[in-house]
Amino acid sequence: MLLLAPMAPPPQDKAEEEVTLVNIIKPPPPPPPPPPPPPEPPKPITPPKELSPPKPTPLPPPPEPPPIVVDDPSPVDVPAPPPAPPAPPAPQNTLGSVDPSSKSRNPPNYPPSALRSGIEGTVILVISIDAQGNVLDIEVEKSSRNRDLDRAAVDAARKWRFNPQIENGVAVASRVRVPVDFTLN
Repeated sequence: MLLLAPMAPPPQDKAEEEVTLVNIIKPPPPPPPPPPPPPEPPKPITPPKELSPPKPTPLPPPPEPPPIVVDDPSPVDVPAPPPAPPAPPAPQNTLGSVDPSSKSRNPPNYPPSALRSGIEGTVILVISIDAQGNVLDIEVEKSSRNRDLDRAAVDAARKWRFNPQIENGVAVASRVRVPVDFTLN
């Protein structure tokens, strides 16, 4: 079966339709912009006037200071300088004058990176010791050319204790030179 759509809609009752008319009023066009002002006529170029350089006014000479009059003291008026005090005796704090024997001097730990790389060397330390034999300061006099070996030597030396130097029966502060060897067996 075939269904066909009707050609015109079915007739319906025509009721009064309400129709509203709308008048569209176009707004008036905006006024045209005012014309631009006329360009000003170019000003005539006047050549610059030749100015003469100002005449320098002569500066007055600076006033001379009054002379300073100094009375020369007679040779009797000048006291003789006091004699210079004798120079203090040089401290007997020379390197190596200390008995480097120690109360506790554990060998440094071999740095693992230097051990793996097979690096050997000698570090020479200059150690300042107080009157009780404690380490005050450590200087690397000669490096092993390996930072890890130098650090290990300094770290170990910080923990060392020495027998202090004895002068006239009294323990005194001193310095000692200590070589630290790092060798692989």
